[in-house]
Amino acid sequence: MNNKTKKLCIASILCAVAIIGSMFSIPVFGSKCSPIQHMVNILCAVALGPWYGIGVAFTASLIRNILGIGSIMAFPGSMFGALFCGIAYWKYKSITVTLIAEVLATSILGGLSAYPIATLIMGVDAGSIAYYGYILPFFISTLGGAILSAFIVINLEKAGGLSIFKEYREVK
Repeated sequence: MNNKTKKLCIASILCAVAIIGSMFSIPVFGSKCSPIQHMVNILCAVALGPWYGIGVAFTASLIRNILGIGSIMAFPGSMFGALFCGIAYWKYKSITVTLIAEVLATSILGGLSAYPIATLIMGVDAGSIAYYGYILPFFISTLGGAILSAFIVINLEKAGGLSIFKEYREVK
């Protein structure tokens, strides 16, 4: 099997984990918080890199919406974090920096970009929600996912399990 096929298989498994994990969401301030998606973003960043991370986040969000188990907020809530944590890990090779990038990008950029989606697409009254109204729910969701993934990634690193992903992380 070539490298691209292996990467696609790993990405497919992580996408499936995100979809199945989204069935276990926590409602916070009118948003469905799905910490498993953020865990998958970080695992994808560490295992595959930023571009596969965006692909997995988009695909999982799309499938969740098609199946009716997600909301349109899944797109900004997952894709910003996937991109920025993937770039952070690719550039710094630091789990801590990757976790921080996921939390900040998802909560701030994802939260701010959710406002126009809520008002223009979902029809939410602009007066009923502030433009920063999604930052806190996204922060709570991504923080939970970051804690889960930190536990997994740190233990994989200690056991030497991250070394098998080194060949897949190369950004080309």
